[in-house]
Amino acid sequence: MLLKSRKKINLLTAFTFTAFIAVSIQVFAQDQEERPNLLFMENWHQSEAALGKPMSSHASDNEYYLVGQNAVQNNDLELGLYGYSSGDITVYEHEGRIDLWTGLAGSPVAVTLKSGLGFMDLRGLARMRAIVRTNNLHSLHPVIRFADGTLAVGSQSIQTGGAFLSIEVAFENQDWFVLDPEEVSVGGAIMDPDLSRIDEVGLANLAPGGGHGFAGWSNISTVEVFANTILR
Repeated sequence: MLLKSRKKINLLTAFTFTAFIAVSIQVFAQDQEERPNLLFMENWHQSEAALGKPMSSHASDNEYYLVGQNAVQNNDLELGLYGYSSGDITVYEHEGRIDLWTGLAGSPVAVTLKSGLGFMDLRGLARMRAIVRTNNLHSLHPVIRFADGTLAVGSQSIQTGGAFLSIEVAFENQDWFVLDPEEVSVGGAIMDPDLSRIDEVGLANLAPGGGHGFAGWSNISTVEVFANTILR
């Protein structure tokens, strides 16, 4: 009986050690994975061709630089705007950088960028980095558009308390929900999302802007995406 017990203990020890080695190898492999190179950066700019008057009730009679493809510096990128008041997003300069400001948008809005190099693979260590600002309970959430055209919003909530801060977004560590492209309202959860073929990536503000001053709004300044690409 003693011999049998020792055999059982030895087998259990060997199994535990083997499992430990397998987990250690997996963790080591993950630690050795390298972040993809910078795919693109967007710094925005103000274009005289984009001067206009927003339709928001919070706007004055002054002219503003309105958001549009003219605001995009990188010729390899295509701007996506969602929300029926997204055309009222304005292009401002703060702290020596250009940013998109949602204060005059009378609806929830989302802003995305599409790379001309192909679909983005947002698995693993792919990241989006951005300099943003939020104020008065407003939050930003990551947004992606799948290859089949489905728009989705992530569960990560970004608040900066009125200061411009650099933030990072990972894509596999959060839940994703269907986002209506016109209302920018949140729908059902997306189970097992395929993050390997993403057409657009960006940020959404799920509340309408509160106007100038100490109201609720958000700013989106420099955006960087680190990801590999797949041909369309």
